[in-house]
Amino acid sequence: MAIEIAMPKLGWTMEEGVLVEWLKKDGDAVNAGEILFTVESDKALQEVESFDSGILRIPPDSPPPGSTVKVGALLAYLVQPGESAPFEKQAAAKAPAPNAAVQTTASATPIARQTSQATVRANEAIPNISPRARRIATELGVNWMQLKGSGRTGRIVERDVRAAARPPTFAPVVIPPPTQITPVAQRAAQELGVDLNALAARFPGKRITREDVEQAAKENFTSHLKAEPREQTTSQRAPMTPTRRVIAQRMSESAHTTAPVTLTTEVDASELVRLREQLKADKVASQQPIPTFTDLLAKLSAHALREHPALNSRIEGDEIVTEPSVHIGIAVDTERGLLVPVLRDAQNKSLRQIAAEAQELVARTREGKASGDELRGSTFTITNLGMYDIDAFTPIINLPECAILGVGRIVPKQVVMDDSERVAVRRMMFLSLTFDHRLVDGAPAARFLQRIKQLVEQPYLWLVD
Repeated sequence: MAIEIAMPKLGWTMEEGVLVEWLKKDGDAVNAGEILFTVESDKALQEVESFDSGILRIPPDSPPPGSTVKVGALLAYLVQPGESAPFEKQAAAKAPAPNAAVQTTASATPIARQTSQATVRANEAIPNISPRARRIATELGVNWMQLKGSGRTGRIVERDVRAAARPPTFAPVVIPPPTQITPVAQRAAQELGVDLNALAARFPGKRITREDVEQAAKENFTSHLKAEPREQTTSQRAPMTPTRRVIAQRMSESAHTTAPVTLTTEVDASELVRLREQLKADKVASQQPIPTFTDLLAKLSAHALREHPALNSRIEGDEIVTEPSVHIGIAVDTERGLLVPVLRDAQNKSLRQIAAEAQELVARTREGKASGDELRGSTFTITNLGMYDIDAFTPIINLPECAILGVGRIVPKQVVMDDSERVAVRRMMFLSLTFDHRLVDGAPAARFLQRIKQLVEQPYLWLVD
């Protein structure tokens, strides 16, 4: 008896999903436990395995890859060797009489052949591309129709588009002394396609930094635009993915439901930077993940939230629910949009534990392998845009949470240290706290942010925790 394969429900809130691709073809033999297809839900990209063995039969009218399919909708069948699929039996039952069949076949064959050939040509002409890669291709003026994808089954992803937008690569870097280049600048040059030999010749004896590389990349890009003006293209339209629809819905709900207020303060992160450098230099723990600044802020935020539990609360109906545990959400930029994996019970974990767990969670989220449970249930969120040279911004509350902490870049600045007006260069950083004024008033929120500032400037206050 044929076994139906339907769109699975991969989360409590899932009502539909995108059928991304079949990993087995029509007519392939399937063993129990093998992966059949991948689905993009509102949370993650997940692989769906077969619970039974048999021959995969996909009906002609089954939703094609890229389609949005309701949970429970029929996708295919598993049949036993020699068994016909239900759609084949239905087609046989509806077949016309022999004479009519001959006439129909004779008249329809050329049209069917032409339609089949046109379909093949259409499929060959339109590569498979992720929505994010399509958007970036439009922004950078890249003709993605000519690209070869490096994703699974040849799908064009963001890195393919960005690689096509870069200038051609150059010969291996040979920098004559006494020119020096920082490791960060070397990585940036490789990513942006900047010729370090030419840059070294341009600035002999100068220590080349990331800023020099980025400026050279901008100049190369500007000259490229002037030399080869791009043709005006027509607007491109693409349906919103389930993930993007959920993001849009939640951002809209947050803006219209909460009473958001943002507080911003500048903190001296010099001791936090020094602590991270010491952790990087620790030879004993060299095999363990090095905590990022987001990891450090997650640990100290968990400490501060235990002291200020009102910021670890939410509204349910007419009640305010304050959670005993701190579940820190980490905002992660992915190909499918902004997702927030959750570090659970952060108040009970060491810094090294948080670093190891966060590294794995972020990697799984970017690869689309994080489960729905790993992407829900946070009580407080941290969003860090410092790596994009952003100083301060207004983060949007991740409902149903009470607050979210926005983190800016760390920049060396001259700072007046005390009443004697002594000036020193310190590593400064902006922190922006957006909170829901329905739950917390301004003064308690300000005290919480003040405590965060104190813990950043004096890390030993929470390291003993």
